Parts: sequence; C-alpha cells; structure tokens
Amino acid sequence: MNNNSNSNNTQFFGHPKGLITVSATEMWERMSYYGMRALLVLFMTASIQEEGLGMTVAAASAIYGLYTGAVYFFGLPGGWLADRVFGSQKAVWYGGIIIMMGHIILAIPSHHTFFVGLVFVVLGTGLLKPNISALVGAMYSPEDQRRDSAYTIYYMGINIGSIIGYMVCGWLQVSMGYHWAFGAAAVGMGLGLIYYRLSSANIEGILDKPNQPLSATATRNVYITIVAFLALTVVVGGLLMTGNLSFDPTFVAQNVAVIIGLVFLGYFGYIYVTGNLDYAEKRSMWALFLICIASICFWAGFEQAGSSLNLFGRDYTDRMLGTFEIPPAWFQSANSFFIIVLSPFFAYMWMALGKRMIEPSYSLKCALGLIIMGTGFIVMFFAAQVAASGLKAAPYFLVSTYFLHTVGELFLSPVALSAVSKLSPKRFAGQMFGVFILTYAMGSIVAGLFAGRFDPEAIDQMPSLFLQIFLFSSAVGLVLFALSFASGKWEKLAESQQATQGENAS
Repeated sequence: MNNNSNSNNTQFFGHPKGLITVSATEMWERMSYYGMRALLVLFMTASIQEEGLGMTVAAASAIYGLYTGAVYFFGLPGGWLADRVFGSQKAVWYGGIIIMMGHIILAIPSHHTFFVGLVFVVLGTGLLKPNISALVGAMYSPEDQRRDSAYTIYYMGINIGSIIGYMVCGWLQVSMGYHWAFGAAAVGMGLGLIYYRLSSANIEGILDKPNQPLSATATRNVYITIVAFLALTVVVGGLLMTGNLSFDPTFVAQNVAVIIGLVFLGYFGYIYVTGNLDYAEKRSMWALFLICIASICFWAGFEQAGSSLNLFGRDYTDRMLGTFEIPPAWFQSANSFFIIVLSPFFAYMWMALGKRMIEPSYSLKCALGLIIMGTGFIVMFFAAQVAASGLKAAPYFLVSTYFLHTVGELFLSPVALSAVSKLSPKRFAGQMFGVFILTYAMGSIVAGLFAGRFDPEAIDQMPSLFLQIFLFSSAVGLVLFALSFASGKWEKLAESQQATQGENAS
C-alpha cells in the first residue's frame, strides 16, 4: 500500500522523509555486511595462532563464494515472504535483527560458532535486502520523475556505508583482532535498527502489509516450514561442528553452481516456451539472455575483490605508508569511493549521448563493462609478476584494478537492471527479476571457485591465474560485443512494440 501523504511530501531535499529512513538504515546494514565480508577470507585463511581458522585458500574461497551466492539467492524467498506473509517493513525489521545476531555470534571467540553466524547473516540479508529496496520504489507513483533520483540517493547511502565498514572493521581487525571487527559490524546493524525504529513514522502505510496475503492455513504452513528449515539448519550445523558430518566446500560450491545454473536455464526456458510470447518478446528474451550471461561472467571476476585480490593485498602488497601499515580491507573501499566519484559522470554521459541520439544497446554496454573489468586483471598480472620475483607490489596496482572494475560495474550493473525492467515481457517482469538475481548468485560462486586456485605457496603460478581470468572475461565480452549488433535490433524491436502498446492504451 502506498500512502499518498508520504509520496507527495518533499521534506528531504524534494523527496519524502521516508527516503532518509530507508537510506540510512541500508547504509548501516551495508556497513555491517561489507565490513564483515572484507575480513571473511582473511579470517578463514589466517592461522590458529592469528585467531583465524587455518583453512586452505581453496576451502576458504569456496565458502566465500557460497556465502555471497547464498546472500543473493535467499533474496528470492525473502521477497516472497514479504509479499505473502510479513509485508516489507516487518521483513526489513526481522532481517536486521537476524543479521545483528549473526554478527554477534561471529564476534564470539569460538571457531565452533563461525558457520552458525554466517547462516544468520545470510538469512537476515535475504529478508532485508530485497525489501528495503522495494520500500524506496513504493514511495513514488509509477509516473513520479523523482524515482531515479531517489535510487541515486539510496545507492549513495549504500556506498557510504560500505566505506565506513571497510575502514572501521579493517582497522579493528589489525588493531584489536577479528572478533572485535565482527562485533563492530553488529554495532553498525544495531544502529541501523535503532534509527529505523525511531523514524518509522516516516514510512507509515508504505508496504506495511503483504501485497498478496496467504490464507490463514497457508500462512501457518509457511511458519511450520520456516521452523522446520531452521531446525534442519541447526542439526546440520551441529553435525558439522562435532565432526560427525564432513563438508567439502569446493565440491559443494561446484554442485550448487550447477544446480542454480539449471534452475536459471529451466525457468528462463519455461517462460520462453510456455509464456505465449510473440515474435518481439521472444527476440527481447534472447537479448536479455545475453545480458544475463554477461552478468554471470562479470560477477565471477568482480567478486575476486573479497577473495584472491584481498589475499594479494594482505600478503603481497607493500602496505606501509611511512610508519603506518594500511589494513588489507581498506583497499576494497576503493570501489565504493570510485562509485561515488564516477556515478555523476556516467549519469551525465548517458544523458549527453541520448541528446545526440546516440543510444548504445544494453548488450553493447554490458559487453564493454565485462571487457573493462577484465582489463583489471592485466594490471594484476603485472603485479603478480612483481610478487613472483620476491618483491612486494606497490599499492597502486590494486587501486588501479579496483578503478577499472568500478568503471566496468558502472557500464554493466545499472544497465543490466534497466534492461531486465525494459526487455522482460510485462506479465513476467517480477519473475524475470528473480531469474536475473540468480546471475549474481552463480557469478559469486564461480568467483569463489576461481579464487580457490590462488595458491600462496605457488606464487609463480599467480600471474597465470590472473591472466586466465582476463582471457575468460575478454573472450566472453568480445563474443557478446559481436552479438550486440543483432541483439541491439532485438532490443529496438521490443521498445517499438512497447511504444505502440502505450499509444494504443492511451
């Protein structure tokens, strides 16, 4: 339900006051998420003496990929529960509490509770993340011109939060230890929850009830399913912690990637075959499929930030700045900083090209984004050669890589979301967004499998690893670039059909 009194007020820089409630809450949630995520692989690969878990890079990277992939995957049931059971406002509140509990568990100096904490963060993020984004859109009517501006402000909050998380948790990890850093992530989420509750009047009446509520019987069955799932999770977690159940992270990651891939292809194909699509809609689905492929490959490279690039920053980068040693997690904040700096430039660039009637196709932009991201690994190829020679690589290698990755992200990420919105058959738009989210999950898991080949004991192999990621990204990008000339025509066919339908409706 959208409250007109909220959508029509302009008390926050021309926007509803609810926007600051949602943006600030999301800022603190992202502070907790990215602050912890930056330390995840470092903690798992650190020795027991360094209060880490002493895992191999392959196992830690696979777990990291499973974790980041699960965060995206559980956004699907999280969105469904809000639509059918809780309403988005309660989903955000419950999700934030579960996230905070997860970080508190991670802050406990016990190795036995580590995976329990991760599961809590995954489940809580799955509830909070899709629904807090939905609250932003629900403040505006479909024809409200402020919507894009609102999401820009919201996205700015995300990046400010991530910078705070990297800086605070990164410093605490070096100065006080990992568990203090995890505790700081819990405090960050707690601050977000406090502000969300204190300013809840700003979002009164906005998605406070489920859009399509289930019957009382169905709702009861959902709660029974949730309790059963949590009980199963506790049992499996207990068996893993006591050693009664073995767990091969790499094997699990490989199979989960295959399963998610099959779900993606199956659901995409189901809509294509049984959706009664006309000629233009089928062509737009093919264009969208290419964009999905670009998205999977992009995140497989981009998500090296928390794994292989993170380890390179810790072990093989000269982090001394005078007498100050830069915490390894701080390097990852470069992406958020560049996003904030470059976003206005990209917004202006697309507008300027539009005024000149130059409209690159979605698939062309995504192909360029994938290729530009891949060039970041050419930089890392040279950095790895320096490390292989026995020297520490200069910090500008990592910073340059993150700059190129950010440029690639701005070419691909917002463009791909816009493409899903525009190219999906309208009666399947919501389902296609769900299908598209699976590309994030697949890309994240593949990223973990890629990073698992990063062997600290075989530094001479590192240049080859980064070169392979560059060649993979560039090859896929060039194929998509070649196909973009055809897919661009399919996109225009879909747009012209939508324009015709709009004229008929008016």
